[in-house]
Amino acid sequence: MKRTTGLLAAALLASTAVGASAETLRWARAGDSLTLDVHAQNEGPTHTLSHQIYEPLIIRDHDGQMQPALATSWAPKADDPTVWVFELREGVTYHDGSDFTAEDVVFSINRAKTPDSDMKELLTSITEVRAVDDYTVEIVTDGPNPILPSNLTNLFMMDKGWAEENDTVEVQDVEGGEQTYATANANGTGPFRLISREPDVRTVLERNEDYWGIDEFPLEVSRIEYTPIQNAATRVAALLSGEVDFIQDVPVQDLGRVAETEGLVVKTAPQNRTIFFGLNMGADDIANDDVEGENPLADANVRKAMNMAINRDAIKQVVMRGQSEPAGMIAPPFVNGWSEAMDETTTDVDAAKALMEEAGYADGFSIQLDCPNDRYVNDEAICQAVVGMLGQIGITVNLDAKPKAQHFPLITNGETDFYMLGWGVPTYDSEYIFNFLVHTRTDERGSWNGTGFSNPEVDEMIVSLASETDLEVRNDTIQSIWEVVQDETIYLPVHHQVLNWGMSEDVITEVSPEDDPKFKFFEMN
Repeated sequence: MKRTTGLLAAALLASTAVGASAETLRWARAGDSLTLDVHAQNEGPTHTLSHQIYEPLIIRDHDGQMQPALATSWAPKADDPTVWVFELREGVTYHDGSDFTAEDVVFSINRAKTPDSDMKELLTSITEVRAVDDYTVEIVTDGPNPILPSNLTNLFMMDKGWAEENDTVEVQDVEGGEQTYATANANGTGPFRLISREPDVRTVLERNEDYWGIDEFPLEVSRIEYTPIQNAATRVAALLSGEVDFIQDVPVQDLGRVAETEGLVVKTAPQNRTIFFGLNMGADDIANDDVEGENPLADANVRKAMNMAINRDAIKQVVMRGQSEPAGMIAPPFVNGWSEAMDETTTDVDAAKALMEEAGYADGFSIQLDCPNDRYVNDEAICQAVVGMLGQIGITVNLDAKPKAQHFPLITNGETDFYMLGWGVPTYDSEYIFNFLVHTRTDERGSWNGTGFSNPEVDEMIVSLASETDLEVRNDTIQSIWEVVQDETIYLPVHHQVLNWGMSEDVITEVSPEDDPKFKFFEMN
């Protein structure tokens, strides 16, 4: 608490010294971006900061609609549906003055396909990227891919020359602890330039006066001062006192207080994100339990029992103060493949106990739960509630909560047996979920599948989605995959998250379902 408050005070003191104006937006949220290397982490707050500095070919606005960004048009080639043609915006420059060309697109997509990239699952169908001329790019896929554009909305374009000059051609190896020039420095085409960055303390951006869209977007914010504030009470206090103008994550317990404060506004909307728990069902034995020589999570009855023991309605009412939607599947309602029937939930402690007894664990067992404490709304409190719920069926859960920067590598490195994760779906299609969370972990897919689940038939179905142009057949395949996911209880869904943005009444914006404010759309009174 002392450290958080001290960092905030130092950051706000620096902000005051600069001299905040009506066009300065002082922004806070619970956690910081994990890196400035735009292909190293597929994570919401990381993308949000990147969107201010860098740009993709196609962008989603705050209504979730796709709009041209660095590409002005895109379409499959008339005589070859395996080739998408992208016409690029001319006259765009990077922040250092270098021209944006097709060469940068070829470089960026190929870079994002490499093993250390956390974006590679989005690009698995791409076999070649070629520059036809300076402002035309062709992307070749291994079959007709009708949703390829949806996979590119968070795929940022880097300057090839800048990357080469600064020895950042390779993507940062986050899991290996690598730090590169691109980790803390940036050169994008976006509406804001990076002025300074101190991770987990303060990042300052200023408007790019040479931005190609300077006359197309409001761009009324001239300076952004970003201060991560993990402690919820401190974050709200900063908004209430006027020390910050905008926070993305108003704690649910403080919604009324903020909304009733003169000069402040709370805006709420469903988020395109589901919160859930993953279970290491694939290992023969697991480390963080008290069962010797076997893995209780490998038993489907144990997984089903754990799922039935979680009282999502209680979490909604007590932990989330009504600000969540109980979930029975790990896809939010925004997503193609979601169904109301699969999203239904059941809590039955007696039936769960019977399943535990049937599995041979009538006396239960103990296990460690790994949980972030600065990423999702009330993440640690949700974990604490689930600890008590699982205790009712004999499972003693030892909770280990830590910042997301330490939590996420546990999943991607396969070092956790029971963990919390939240998943947004920027493509609005189930294929995105399957590629990252369900497919067998390989060099190309399954990078966030910490469960050990592996089914070759399911893998084949997942791969087929990228090239199936008959949408009825494709949707049938999606449903078949979901039936396996649900039947196997690979994950324990908790709820679909609800967004609560708090802001000064001088800040004018609508809530993005992706929880990724793009400040070029903001207006300021």
